Parts: sequence; C-alpha cells; structure tokens
Amino acid sequence: MHPLPQLIVALLAGVLMGLGLSVAQMIDPAKVVNFLDVFGTWDPSLAFVMGGGLAVNGLATWFILKQPKPAFAQHFQLPPLTAVDPRIVLGGAVFGIGWGLAGYCPGPMIVSLSFADSAIVTVVGSYLVGTFVTRWWLSKAS
Repeated sequence: MHPLPQLIVALLAGVLMGLGLSVAQMIDPAKVVNFLDVFGTWDPSLAFVMGGGLAVNGLATWFILKQPKPAFAQHFQLPPLTAVDPRIVLGGAVFGIGWGLAGYCPGPMIVSLSFADSAIVTVVGSYLVGTFVTRWWLSKAS
C-alpha cells in the first residue's frame, strides 16, 4: 500500500487536533495549571475538552473497529498489552508530574511550537531529552 494516503490522513488528523486544541485554548499552560489548582483558581474547561475528546474517540473507535480493516492500512495495529503494570503506572506518574510543572502535554506542546518563544522551546527540548534518555535506559535494561 502506498504511504501517501496514510500521510495525508495523518496530516489532516494532526491539523484537526491542533485546531481543536487552539480553539479550546488548551495550548495555554495556565489553563492546565488552573485545572490542577482545585482549591485556588480552578478552571474545569480542561475536563470538558477531555470528556468531549473521549466521547468522540470512543464512538469513532467503536465504529472503526467494526470494519474488516482500516481504510489506509492492511490491518489494525492495536496495543498488545491490556494489563496495567508497574511501568505504565510509573510512566503515568512521571508524565503527570511533568504535565503539572510545565502545563503542557505532548499535543498542546507541539501546537505551541508555533509561538516559538524561549519557554516552549525549553519545554520541547526537555521533553525530547526525557524521551531519548528513557529510550536509552530501557534499551540497557532489557
């Protein structure tokens, strides 16, 4: 199968996600920090964005997995593991700490690169260093 249709769909999905994050103001780290500040300047808007995303994704995934195969691939690529193990719990905790400190998760972080200020460049650089260090450490551990 030619990769061009897959690349076009990936591009359109990325543009749609970036647009949604921008419209919902989720590229503003203060929105995340205020969502986490339950006893201060709490802002529940992030919960609505996540809830809407989960609802749409849940319905779309249900519909898509009813198809015999993906539209632009030979087969579905589903995660092989479904159990919760210590690695996923630890990774989630570390991700949560970084998300709370920086106010960015990967999607909004990448969209925010369009601002190209020193703060977002530092966050993206730190994200990349953390990713590469983790990959290196996991390759040594296995």
